[in-house]
Amino acid sequence: MEQLESISGKFSDLAWGIPLLVLLIGGGLYLLILSRFLPFRFFGHAIQVLRGKYDDPDDPGEISHFKALTTALSSTIGMGNIAGVALAISIGGPGAMFWMWISAIVGMSTKFFTSTLAIMYRGKDSNGELQGGPMYFIREGLGKNWKFLAIMFSVFGMLGALPVVNVNQLKQAINDIILIPNGVEVSLSSNLVIAAVLVVVTTLVILGGLKRISNIASKMVPSMVILYFVLVLIILVINYSEVPKYFVMIFTDAFEGNYLSEEKYKDVVGGVLGALVLLGIKRGAFSNEAGIGTAPMAHGAAKTDEPVREGLVAMLGPVIDTLIVCTLTALAILVTGVWQTTSDNGVSLTASAFQNAMPGFGQYLLMICVFIFSISSLFSYAYYGKKCMSFLAGAHNKKYYNYLYILSIVLAATTEFEVMINFIDGIFAFMAIPTMLATIVLAPKVVKETKSYLKRFQENR
Repeated sequence: MEQLESISGKFSDLAWGIPLLVLLIGGGLYLLILSRFLPFRFFGHAIQVLRGKYDDPDDPGEISHFKALTTALSSTIGMGNIAGVALAISIGGPGAMFWMWISAIVGMSTKFFTSTLAIMYRGKDSNGELQGGPMYFIREGLGKNWKFLAIMFSVFGMLGALPVVNVNQLKQAINDIILIPNGVEVSLSSNLVIAAVLVVVTTLVILGGLKRISNIASKMVPSMVILYFVLVLIILVINYSEVPKYFVMIFTDAFEGNYLSEEKYKDVVGGVLGALVLLGIKRGAFSNEAGIGTAPMAHGAAKTDEPVREGLVAMLGPVIDTLIVCTLTALAILVTGVWQTTSDNGVSLTASAFQNAMPGFGQYLLMICVFIFSISSLFSYAYYGKKCMSFLAGAHNKKYYNYLYILSIVLAATTEFEVMINFIDGIFAFMAIPTMLATIVLAPKVVKETKSYLKRFQENR
């Protein structure tokens, strides 16, 4: 296991070098400037689109704007918001959260462009059904000479969609919060029982396809965000005197890196500050997946003939999952002080914060959130993986992805957290390369489409 952890760590470090950082953040800033800060100028209009004001049931696609966003959010609002934030703070301290914010703000423009392209360049699968996503907008928008990027995205997309982190941390939460405190011995057998239950639940939903997934996600995502918001608000009220101190520390420590704890990060170009920026961007990408390419696969299925509208809806994703949900998690961990008083990591650290603020029942309330977060993510990722398989091997073969998916659930339930998070970090990096390169090349066409849309919108008001 130690050797496996070492290999996965080197894989992640290799993938997350300066070139990828430049591509994600530099590329995102380029898109933000190119669009003249459109995500911020049309935020209100994006809310109106999300509420269904412009929905037309006769438009091409499978699901509504709202269901497309909640399906995308059901994968991003998951362990990245609970375990990912806890990992960032345990390694980098409060300042890591600031760079996650930067990742989200830049990610708004990235998601606008990638999801607009997902509608602009929808292509047909081998069954003749309309599909969207990076592999399709690469093939349809850039042509056959660029198809190798579409293949690259799909290959790594199948691996990146495996729910290994969500399952691993759900298992850890069940062990730490329910089994161990009640005297149940945690072993390979107990982990396999957890895996078996998750396999059954996941199979029942994913066999129903996108419509079943989107229907469940549209009900689960809003309720779980509200529940989590209320619980963290209680923690912040209990520790209200500490909130201003740590909120300010997020900003100050972002440029000082006083709490960066792992030596390996201090070898990064740029020293401690460079390491903290890299850590925050990496965890931000894991949280909101902006530039990775998963969300455009969900948004590409939206019922609309206006690509820009879906792009505007998609840009709300990083606001909800990183600027709101991740910030709530970070403040809960910081104000309770558990980030300095315990060696816990991942979901266990967040559970310690809930237990500290609400002794006796706090960790059980978090367990409810963790379960909902994890289960909803399982459904969406299965859809993403099958979509990648369909592109590579034909729609009639996508069902075989279910076997790989189920196998990964069993593997994740019996493997260490560090191995799983390093594996997914590395895979996400290789998904981001084709997504961002294609998006940057096609960006001028998105700008042209946006100007056309805004002109039509103004004329029809």
